[in-house]
Amino acid sequence: MDADRIVREYLLLGLRLDRLSPGLVDSFTGDRALRRAVDVEPRPHPAALSRQAALLRRELAGADLAPDRKRFLDAHLVAVETIARKLAGVRVGFVEEVRAYFQVDIRPGHPDTYRRAHAALAEVLPGRGTPARRLAEHRARDEVPRGRLAHAVHALSGALRDRVRQRFELPPDEVVEYEIVTDKPWSGFNHYLGGFRSRVAINADLGHRMSSLPQLVAHESYPGHHTEHCRKEVGLVGRRGHAEQALFLINTPQCLMAEGMAELGLHAVVGAGWGRWAEEVLADLGLRMDGELSERVENALAGLLTVRQDAALMLHDRRAHPDDVVDFLCRWLLVPERRARQMLRFLGDPLWRAYTTTYVEGVRLVRAWLDLGAETLGDRYLRLLDQPLVPAALAEEVAAAVPWLPRDRG
Repeated sequence: MDADRIVREYLLLGLRLDRLSPGLVDSFTGDRALRRAVDVEPRPHPAALSRQAALLRRELAGADLAPDRKRFLDAHLVAVETIARKLAGVRVGFVEEVRAYFQVDIRPGHPDTYRRAHAALAEVLPGRGTPARRLAEHRARDEVPRGRLAHAVHALSGALRDRVRQRFELPPDEVVEYEIVTDKPWSGFNHYLGGFRSRVAINADLGHRMSSLPQLVAHESYPGHHTEHCRKEVGLVGRRGHAEQALFLINTPQCLMAEGMAELGLHAVVGAGWGRWAEEVLADLGLRMDGELSERVENALAGLLTVRQDAALMLHDRRAHPDDVVDFLCRWLLVPERRARQMLRFLGDPLWRAYTTTYVEGVRLVRAWLDLGAETLGDRYLRLLDQPLVPAALAEEVAAAVPWLPRDRG
């Protein structure tokens, strides 16, 4: 099978899986004729799609494709095969499922790590009472009034867009449209529409805070998902002909890469001092934020990164009762029960149940990779935006550069 045929069959596999599990295709900006053809086909059987993915992997070895494209396609065919097997009713262990989707091995964090984060938080937050109480009081003061949420989002988006355009070239006609929504399992979602346009939905149910909103807008738009989609559409798809990049599938290695990059977007374009920067942006709207305190609080909370992944392991690997998972989230993340149950909704969703790993391991892997080498942070981040990298490739570079790192990441 020639290279173009392999890529076409990969795209068809993804589009066919989306018919069986709507939402698996996050975006598709490729040949519309392929989508139309799949839409009028008989409904596929997942077992047949699994076999096709395995066959395509074997044929990929002999294809005339550059090594980076082969590696990308091979990693994604592993994920596609696993998705199809699960849809066919095959039982796949949770840890194995995560490994097949995202090329990472996960295990629980350590409570001592979380205790240290709580202690750091107690040192940062003023007032009396437990860290949970002081954090709740801080967050209540930090909340964006619901009626001002859209204004705050647009102000932060404009300020971030200006910074991104200074560092990374963007198409002149790119645009992000924002909408405020409710009753969703996530806090924000980027719907990339193609043609350098995104629609970003912000879930108002979660009570967004001035200290977290800059991270969310950076994640979804500048320099996160929207920026990545735009640059890949121009570069990899348009100039280099990597048609496989026109398809973005949920529960594949590209998700871990994308979420890790997006989570570190604010770090890449603003960096240390982002709290004061956000304070100044929001002050123009009459919103009062203690930027320095917010930044110190968020730095302390970074020690709790793996708690949500632990909760996913409890729920899906150890089969813990959902109420026990809620208690775990409340205890270690210091969140109220309402927020913990919102997290549980995401963790329990059949489509999203493994996805929390993309934020946890994505951040750890991408951050370690960004810290390597003599290039500037901006130059390395640009490589992530523009190249067809997979998690295993980053992990190999990190391991080669710092082979002494301990294996226990708890």
